[in-house]
Amino acid sequence: MTPDKLELITTLSRPSLGPDGRYAVVAMSRPSFDTDSYTGQLWLVDTAGTEQSRRLTRGTADAAPRVSPDGALIAFLRRDGKGRPQLAVMDARGGEPLLLTDAPLGVGQVAWSPDSRRLAFTARIPVPGRYGTLEGVDAGHEDARRITGFKYQMNGLGYVEDKRQGVFVLDVPPVDGEPWLEPVGRAAKEAKEARAADAGDGSGTPDAAGPDAAAPAPATPDPMKLGGTKGLPEARRLTPLDRDVSDPAFSPDGLHLFFTAALHDGADRDLRSMVHRVPVDGDPAPELVPAPELVAGGPDSALSFAGPTLSRDGATLFLLGTDLGEDGTDFVARNTGVFALAADAISSGTAPRLLTDIDAHDVGEVPLAPFGRSGVLAVAGIRGSGVLYACEPDAAPRVLLDGPLVVTGAAEAGGTVVVTYADPTTPGEVGVVVDGVLTRLTDVAAPLRAATVAAPQVEFTATAPDGYPVHGWVYLPEGDGPHPVLLNIHGGPYAEYGWGWFDEAQAYAAAGYAVVQCNPRGSNGYGREHGLAIRHAMGTVDMTDVLAFLDGAVAEFGLDGARVGIMGGSYGGYLTAWTIAHDHRFAAAVVERGYLDPVNFVGTSDIGWFFSDAYTGSDPERIAAQSPMAHVGQVRTPTLVMHSEQDLRCPLEQAQRYFAALLRGGVETEMLVFPGENHELSRSGSPWHRKQRFEAILDWWGRHLPVG
Repeated sequence: MTPDKLELITTLSRPSLGPDGRYAVVAMSRPSFDTDSYTGQLWLVDTAGTEQSRRLTRGTADAAPRVSPDGALIAFLRRDGKGRPQLAVMDARGGEPLLLTDAPLGVGQVAWSPDSRRLAFTARIPVPGRYGTLEGVDAGHEDARRITGFKYQMNGLGYVEDKRQGVFVLDVPPVDGEPWLEPVGRAAKEAKEARAADAGDGSGTPDAAGPDAAAPAPATPDPMKLGGTKGLPEARRLTPLDRDVSDPAFSPDGLHLFFTAALHDGADRDLRSMVHRVPVDGDPAPELVPAPELVAGGPDSALSFAGPTLSRDGATLFLLGTDLGEDGTDFVARNTGVFALAADAISSGTAPRLLTDIDAHDVGEVPLAPFGRSGVLAVAGIRGSGVLYACEPDAAPRVLLDGPLVVTGAAEAGGTVVVTYADPTTPGEVGVVVDGVLTRLTDVAAPLRAATVAAPQVEFTATAPDGYPVHGWVYLPEGDGPHPVLLNIHGGPYAEYGWGWFDEAQAYAAAGYAVVQCNPRGSNGYGREHGLAIRHAMGTVDMTDVLAFLDGAVAEFGLDGARVGIMGGSYGGYLTAWTIAHDHRFAAAVVERGYLDPVNFVGTSDIGWFFSDAYTGSDPERIAAQSPMAHVGQVRTPTLVMHSEQDLRCPLEQAQRYFAALLRGGVETEMLVFPGENHELSRSGSPWHRKQRFEAILDWWGRHLPVG
């Protein structure tokens, strides 16, 4: 795959099924160089495979479809004229969508009520005077921010305390009703006069000020409401104003709304989240929300919960849970498990029961989905595969689908199980699962296959010096070898390479490089002990593992071990920088968005207040023994440093200080900084920047590790 083929990479949302399971709706999204953004629409997929998939919408960026329980409507997110995702609804048979919100910062998650009459959604609402709410005042002239805690910023969002995310509920209007029209002429004049009279501006009769008088200053928006003007339905806020909440889910009777939040005292100093519920109806005072009821977790509990999902029979509340230790910050190599709580025990203080092996498997990447009458679907990451499980409250989890693929979303209705997935041949397809067998229903990757030649993804296991098995993959380019080699290291560190189609490996293989990438100790997917191996010991067995995998792959596949480069992003940037300070075999290196200085990470990164202490410890000598910045004087390898200006996960200063140290040390180096991008550049940055990134990397390798 060459960089100009990025536009052909189409990814899919998780599927949503009609109530009988006969059709699925997914959103397909791809980069567009024409708009320098992502374009996508909703598609209808026949789960029997007898009819061809067809496009349902023609928006510029339609996403996150949710079919109503009665199958009559489809709710989804549609980008408005300002680029904000807004809640829309349409007839499931087709037709013009109806836009329901005008949220100032857009809408996030969406959930239907069981009777299909209401929608719950999340939205961030800015406090007055922020983010354009004060006319004529841009961001650079807003008031100063007063910060009192750790959790005030987040990568990709910026400041968060002044735009808290709440859950809102609205009644869904008829999609075939009369459209709202903007008043003009005399109607507009009368509406303006009516607003002036309602405001009580003291000017006497409306005409006294003349028809061209300025309209009264707009009233401060009610933080408890959203919409209700310009024909939009009024949405009511059901959650507290001062905390972020997520994961809205209706109870099967529609009387309660469940959500995830950290509402406890001390929430700024731990990583706990809890599941709460509030009544959907009621008559609270206008300035209040219903008092949330704690359902699972607590300020003194080691367990943190999220993702509430009710079984269809209403008997069980399923949760995603993680043990964070007694202080609520012990996150290293902590897997997420599926928990169950009997619905009739919600108010009794009963602790949820663990259903999955939390030491062996992590199920936190894909949301749970109802399965049958009493269970849920869950996806576990195991040795690079995304394995689909069915979980019942009183039975051991059972595997529904396994193999060399990654399940990215799942749904079930009417006995039909549908998944979206990626494998070595496609970034995303829809398939139906029957008796453990996956049948592909779409061919989304056909244009990509027609324009590119995919390098085969070959599984391989090497042996570390201490005998530990190191699992990973090798991508071999076309043509006769021996090929020059790129050792690619993933981020995290508690993440993993897997069986999904990977644009990075394909781009480098297409340029003539053999790509080797593995999951060293510290990675996810191999059990908790594997992930814990580098706690307070970064740059030890993880480095020996990736080098052993490199050496093993060179020998096994006849690669050119004398022409080798090394690269990685985030934690991969860390391990790249660390390795080139201790091993000088590499022709060049690429250090991208790196975690390079554990000391400066604290106080600058959005996760700095807990991450560095957990991984490198708090003893200064021990930190220095694991710090690439402390060992940068040992580097002799030509190094390209890449970073994004708005990266709050690994802030830009990490790259700047490392680059300056390389320059001062006489190392051949360059730094490439991408404006307007954050830590997610390589995955979701602007299409042109992603293309330029690939071109810059390939140019660097062409100069320092030419294929010829």
